[in-house]
Amino acid sequence: MKRRLIANVPVLLFVLLLAVLWEVGTRVMNIPHYIIPRLSDVFVSMWENKQLLGKHFGVTLGESLLGLGISVLFGTLAAAWIESSGLAKKTVYPLIVGSQTIPIIALSPIMVMWFGYEIWSKIAVVVLFTFFPLAVNTADGLRSADPDIGELMRTMGARKRDLLTKWKIPSALPGFFTGLKMAAAISVGGATLGEWLGGENGLGMYTKRASNMLRGEAVFSGVILLSVMGIILFLAVQWLERACLGHRRS
Repeated sequence: MKRRLIANVPVLLFVLLLAVLWEVGTRVMNIPHYIIPRLSDVFVSMWENKQLLGKHFGVTLGESLLGLGISVLFGTLAAAWIESSGLAKKTVYPLIVGSQTIPIIALSPIMVMWFGYEIWSKIAVVVLFTFFPLAVNTADGLRSADPDIGELMRTMGARKRDLLTKWKIPSALPGFFTGLKMAAAISVGGATLGEWLGGENGLGMYTKRASNMLRGEAVFSGVILLSVMGIILFLAVQWLERACLGHRRS
């Protein structure tokens, strides 16, 4: 713990420097609050609206986690299908890659038309954001399994279940966690975009309303909380990765 704290000192000092520059810069340059508010005013707004922000924070976090969970389920299933089927590798995999050429923001209104303005439209947008990195990285992880190890296990009488649980899945875990960390970080953006397009709750809707009223302090407080949420989700996945793969460190 002490080593980790010491290792994070440069990051903490850099963040503190940015905070000081923000506060001092807005005061010296006399920037209007609706463009860039003072950092101190942002924290005051955050404290005054802590109950409302807490409610919206919980809504956005729930949307992000549920959408991320759906992507984990279907992303890993798609990766397993692509790896086990030559036909899927030639047809489904190129379609998944090609789907990323379509701007997600252009598909988001379609999700609203299909699922309405309830929570499922936001979750659908989160899935659009997070499915690709999970499916592709997990598929690459499965593909990276050492074929010599697999052949050795077959000569020793390993069954298909043994090959899957003791060879394929352990080999795919690093790729899976890489995709999961990426997906966790961007899931918040997907939930926020879904809320912008239509919704009554969530930090995305909170910042949109505050922006329409030129309340810069409220906008920045929502943005900071969204950033904190993404960092928390990323660190949670990183902790899970260390717990599962810590034995691989050399």
